[in-house]
Amino acid sequence: MPPHPMRSKLFVPGERDDLYRKALATAADQVALDLEDAVPAARKPRARECVRAFLQGAVAREQASRLIVRANAVGSADFRDDLAVFTGGAPVAVALPKVESAADVQAALAALDHVRGDDVTRLLCTIETPRGLRQAHEIAGASPRVAGLQLGLVDLFAQAGIDRGDAAAVHAAMYALAMAAAEHGVPVFDSAYPPLHDEAGFRAEALRARALGYAGKSCIHPRQVPWANEVFMPGAEELARARRIVDAAAHHGGAVFELDGAMVDKPIVERAQRLLARGGTA
Repeated sequence: MPPHPMRSKLFVPGERDDLYRKALATAADQVALDLEDAVPAARKPRARECVRAFLQGAVAREQASRLIVRANAVGSADFRDDLAVFTGGAPVAVALPKVESAADVQAALAALDHVRGDDVTRLLCTIETPRGLRQAHEIAGASPRVAGLQLGLVDLFAQAGIDRGDAAAVHAAMYALAMAAAEHGVPVFDSAYPPLHDEAGFRAEALRARALGYAGKSCIHPRQVPWANEVFMPGAEELARARRIVDAAAHHGGAVFELDGAMVDKPIVERAQRLLARGGTA
């Protein structure tokens, strides 16, 4: 995963190897080569061949910190077939869909470690089922190699019969996942937004996520990447205040202090430190 929180993650269908380099040429913090929903069942073997060949090459090794492969759900036959993609390739992170338990995390890591011959693969766990949301805090704490939780609203709401456009329902799901991630101190990332041309809607949903502590959002088209990057990058004034808080905290040696008429304690200092890290000025 990147050294700063992932503001934008751009999905590319695994079978479209002609788009890999184009995606990496965008400003996306991460590029996810997708073996799951973006690829019909009949074309998954072709997608695996494309992704495996790319991961063996120099570009993937140079860009490994920006690459994620979205595998199929652990325990499925497709996941078992996906494992061959990771043999001897660039050390990329793995996005795991439909995670429902800590056992799913452990099973995926064991399988990946076996084929890769190491224990360094990190997982971005997508929460997109009611059971997964209910057990999200256990998933977040299942392993230090859980790099974050990702919200998947389309599948989650479809199973529950909830309207994807219901802002109150979106907020409720975002809040629940944010609390689960916060319990274990792992980042949390927002769902994809399906309407490709609705910039206002994308930004509104991303701003709602950011207000709830989310670090970034999935993108399903390159045009969405700058929207996500702008929303999740702290502004100059916000960064300047965060710097003042961190500097003042160092001066006061960890004690509670007053700044601009407000009391500042450890949680506020830690939030300021996270903002500086997100802005690349820590």
